[in-house]
Amino acid sequence: QTYAPKLILLDVSDISCIRDVAKEILNCYGCVDILINNASMKVKGAVQSISLELDKKIMDANYFGPITLTKAILPNMISRRTGQIVLINSIQGKIGIPFRAAYAASKHAAVGFFDCLRAEMEEFDISVSTVSPTFICSYHRQPAPGNWEASIWK
Repeated sequence: QTYAPKLILLDVSDISCIRDVAKEILNCYGCVDILINNASMKVKGAVQSISLELDKKIMDANYFGPITLTKAILPNMISRRTGQIVLINSIQGKIGIPFRAAYAASKHAAVGFFDCLRAEMEEFDISVSTVSPTFICSYHRQPAPGNWEASIWK
């Protein structure tokens, strides 16, 4: 039998569509054995230069997106008593550095959530892992001075 995967697109920063996409994935494949949360968005700038709106976008992509997707897939894993959930996070989820407050805050929040989830899922034999790599080179364009919105890295 030939396996032809279906391409299903998901923007984890668009919280409103995550549950529907998770439902589509489960309808298409029946289950998810391994969920890898790897999407991320970061911004570089002084705290006073980053708008609250941009802080919220970073938090949506890096915290609310992964937890919303995880919560949507979790009941299926719990009912089957098997599965693995992986959060690809960042060392900045453990330490803060200047000019990365929104990013570090979102990564700290994600670590806290997935640490708690790990303890809760033990009784269901669901493995929860957090991977925190150090700094990586991402695609990035230097923004014009004062244009912190343009410094978002996806």
